Amino acid sequence: MSKKKENLKGMKASELKEKLLSLEEDLRRLKFKAEGSRSKNVKESKTLRRQIARVLTEMNQKSRKS
Repeated sequence: MSKKKENLKGMKASELKEKLLSLEEDLRRLKFKAEGSRSKNVKESKTLRRQIARVLTEMNQKSRKS
């Protein structure tokens, strides 16, 4: 299983903000969905949190460069 990573370094700051907002919304929906029932993909929340961390890291690196 090979996963293709997104190229976050090539994205602009506004695109990174949009990506961050969508990932946070997905994580919020997943948490509320998990309250009532069992999730089929138990690793999904962990992968979403990691993606959020990657986006935040890239945003911080871009802000330090400018």
